Amino acid sequence: MTLKKVAPYGAWESHITTELIVSESISLGDVLLSDGNVFWQEMRPLEGGRYTIMHQSEDGAKHEILPKSYNARTRVHEYGGGAFLVDKCEVYFSNFSDQQIYKTTLTGTEASQVTYDSTFRFADGVIDSQNHRIIYVAEKHDGKTEPVNCLVSVNLTNAGEITTIASGADFYSSPVISPNGENLAWIQWNHPNMPWDSTELHIADLEENGIRNSRKILGQGESICHPLWSPQGVLHYVSDISGWWNIYKYENGMSHNLTPYDAEFTQAQWGLGVRFYDFIDDGQILCSYNTLGFWKIGLLDTITLKLSDVDIIPDMTEINRSGLKANKGKGLLAAGSADTSHTLYLYQLDSIQKLIKVQESTQNKIESTHFSKPQPVKYMTSDEQECHAFYYPPTNINYEAPKSTKPPLIILSHGGPTGATSTTLNLSIQYWTNRGFAILDVNYRGSTGYGTKYRKALNGNWGVSDVDDCVSGGKYLVSEGLADPGKIAIKGGSAGGFTTLACLAFTDFFKAGASYYGVSDLTALAEETHKFESRYLDSMVGKYPEEIQKYIERSPINHTDNLSCPVILFQGLEDKIVLPNQSQKMYSSLKSKGIPVSYLEFEGEQHGFRKSENIQRTLAAELYFYSQIFEFDPFEPIEPINIENL
Repeated sequence: MTLKKVAPYGAWESHITTELIVSESISLGDVLLSDGNVFWQEMRPLEGGRYTIMHQSEDGAKHEILPKSYNARTRVHEYGGGAFLVDKCEVYFSNFSDQQIYKTTLTGTEASQVTYDSTFRFADGVIDSQNHRIIYVAEKHDGKTEPVNCLVSVNLTNAGEITTIASGADFYSSPVISPNGENLAWIQWNHPNMPWDSTELHIADLEENGIRNSRKILGQGESICHPLWSPQGVLHYVSDISGWWNIYKYENGMSHNLTPYDAEFTQAQWGLGVRFYDFIDDGQILCSYNTLGFWKIGLLDTITLKLSDVDIIPDMTEINRSGLKANKGKGLLAAGSADTSHTLYLYQLDSIQKLIKVQESTQNKIESTHFSKPQPVKYMTSDEQECHAFYYPPTNINYEAPKSTKPPLIILSHGGPTGATSTTLNLSIQYWTNRGFAILDVNYRGSTGYGTKYRKALNGNWGVSDVDDCVSGGKYLVSEGLADPGKIAIKGGSAGGFTTLACLAFTDFFKAGASYYGVSDLTALAEETHKFESRYLDSMVGKYPEEIQKYIERSPINHTDNLSCPVILFQGLEDKIVLPNQSQKMYSSLKSKGIPVSYLEFEGEQHGFRKSENIQRTLAAELYFYSQIFEFDPFEPIEPINIENL
C-alpha cells in the first residue's frame, strides 16, 4: 500500500489536465433513428466548436456525413436544437454560417443549398412526404423589428419555396405529423411566458398548400411540450398540470395521465427538436424520468400503464439533454453516470444484445478511483425552505492534505436559471476535486427535476432565493466540517454568472468569484437580450419597465461598493444572449474601485465556449486566480494572468 503524499489542498498533482479535457472530447447533440440507421450530432472543440452529423448503419459502420466546410447548427431562439432531419437517404440540415437549409446524402461527399432567403432561420423540421415539403419552426429577421416566429413549409420540388402556414403567436415548437399524414400538431406560446410557464397545444388539418381548421386543443396556465402521435394516430404530450411533467394522451376530447408519478418526464425546454419519450413499438413507450436529480429509463405499457425500469446502463444517473428517439423496437439515447461521460447507446428491445455503445463524448483514460462522486445533500435555507445540491469531496488517491486543514470550496450556480445541475462525469469538475477542492453544485429553488412548485419558487425572487440557497449551502458544508470558511468561492455561467455576482455584491460570505458571460445589469438584459428571453425576467424579477426599481436593486453592477472580494470575468465577444458589455462594465467598475479583478475575453466565442484552446485557457486562468487569492502553489506551472489591484 503506497503512502499518500502530503500537500496543501489545491496543490495536488493531477492527471486530469486541460489537454485531457478537450482532447478527443466532443459534445453529443441531436439524435435520430431512421430505417435502422442511427444519426447524431457532435460538437467538436478541436474543430473550433463545429457541429457535424454522424451516421451509423445497421452493420455498425459509422462515418461523418457532413462535408468539412459545413456546420450543422441553427440559431432559432439563439439556443437552437433540431438542426437536422433525415428522409430516407437524404439529410437536411441548417448551416450555421448563413442559417439556410442544405441537403446532403449518406455519403456526405457534397451538399446542395435548398433555401435562399437570408432573413429566415430554420429548426425542428418534420417531413411532410405527401406534400413534398418540410414543415419547420422558423424565425424571420429583417434587422428592423423584433424577429417573427412562425411555422413554415419548405417546398422540396419548387426550389425551396418558403410558405408561412401558422403565425400570430410569439413562439412555436415541435411540429409533428400524424401517421396518416392528415394532421399537424404543434406547441405555441406568447410573451411573457417561457415554454416551462404556459404553452398551448394546437392541431390542424394538412392540405397541399398549407393547413386549415387550426384549433387549440389544450393549454391554460400549464406547461405543455413534446406532442407525439402514437402509431395508431393518438396524440400524446407532456404537461405539468399535475405538479410534475407527466406523459398524457389526448383521445376523444379527453386527457389521460399515463404516468401519475412525482417525477419529471422531461427537462426545461431550452432547445428545440428534443423529447424524452417515444414509441418503441405499437404498445410501449420508451421514456426517461427524473426523481430528485437522478434519471432513470423506463418502458411504459400503454394499455396497462405499467412502468418498468430498464436497468441496462451501468450506474446511470442522467440522460443527456438531447433526449431520446425510438421506433421499430429500437431506442437511441445518450446517458451518463458518475464514472462515465455521456455516451450514446442503441437499445434493442427484442434482441439478445440489448445495448450497443455507439459513441462516447470523452475518450476517458482515467480510472474511476480518481473521480469524486456526487453525493446528494439537502439543507434548509435562511427562510426554512429545503434546497437540493450535490457535494463532491476532494479526491486524489495519491494525496492528502495536512491534518487539521479544510479544503477550499467552489460553489457552482448553474445557468438558466430554469435548469439543473448534471450528475454525469464532468472532467471540468474533476479538474478541481482532483487538485484538492471541494465542490457544491447547487440545484437552487427554480431548478427543474423537483416538481413545478420547486421550479416556480424562484418566480419573482431571482437574485434573492438563489443567492440564499448558495450561501446556505456553503454554511451547511462549513457546519459539517467539509470546507474552509476562509476559502470559499462561487462560480457560474450566464444566469449562474448573475447569481455568482449577486452573491458577491449582496453578501460577504464568499472570498472569490468567477463569472462566465454572466449578467451584471438586469435592466440592460431586459432591454438588449434576444427575443426568446426578452420577457423572461417578467416572471423571474417583475414586470418591466413597471417594476424597474427591482431591476436596479438586484443588479450587481449597481452595488459594487458592497463587493470587496476578488473576481475573475470571462466573456465571448460574439455573445448575443448576454452581451459583452455586461462583463466589460463590471470589470471597469471593480477596477476603478480598487477591487482585485481579472477580465479575459475571447474572439469568436458566443454564449458558452466551444473552442478547445479557450476552454483550456479559462480553466488554467481560473486555477491561477484561486492560487493567488487562496495562497497555494499549483503543482503544474500555469501561464499567469493579470489581476488588477491585487
